[in-house]
This record gives sequence, C-alpha cells and structure tokens, in this order.
Amino acid sequence: MLSVKVLVLLATGLVVATENAARESCAYYCGNTCYWASDVSAAQAKGWSLLEEGKTVDDYPHVYRDDEGFDFPVAGTYYEYPILSDYKVFTSGSPGTDRVIFNDNDELAGLITHTGASSYDGFVQCDSA
Repeated sequence: MLSVKVLVLLATGLVVATENAARESCAYYCGNTCYWASDVSAAQAKGWSLLEEGKTVDDYPHVYRDDEGFDFPVAGTYYEYPILSDYKVFTSGSPGTDRVIFNDNDELAGLITHTGASSYDGFVQCDSA
C-alpha cells in the first residue's frame, strides 16, 4: 500500500510535469526565443490596459505603422508593446527586440522582432508555431 506521503509526491510530480509540458509548447519564435501563449497574452493584456487608460510606459504602447507591410490576420489601427525574452511583462527600461502587435479591438495581430531585420529600426515577423 502506498503511503500518503508517496501519493502526494506522485501527484505533485504529475502537476509539475503537466505544467512543464504545457510551458514547452511555443506559440511564436522570434529569432531564437520561444514565446508561449501565456507570455503573448500577458504582454498584450498589459499593452491593452495601458492603451485603455490613456497611459504609456517609456512610450509604449504606441501606434505601429506597419511600414513593412505585414499580412496580419486582423485589421488595424495597430499598436505595439514589448514582449521580453526573459518572460517578464515589460514595465520600464529596455524594451528588447520583440513586440506584440494588437489592434484597437484588442485582437492579436502577431509578433514582430528587430532580430534579423535588414535595418536597425526595421522588423520581421516572428514565426508562429
């Protein structure tokens, strides 16, 4: 008969394994960085919240003009907000190279990155998984 202690350890191990498996599923790749859906949602939610409040943090969110002409799945006006490769939600400081793009209806347009762009301030689309 398994002791209660062993059952608790087994159950805890299953929960951790399940969480890690879900966490390993990429939604987007920006350069070599894998972003999970929860990372994208958190960055978009912060950007949208600031936009609704009429606030910015280090000039984010701001209108993204789409000079590159990306084929986003939703209509714009588009806004960009940093998504950080350390998986923390941007609150100030360096915005890094990656951005979540959403529209004025809070619909996700996609992710873009400076990584691999042909110019310093240019962007390329991140690959969806």
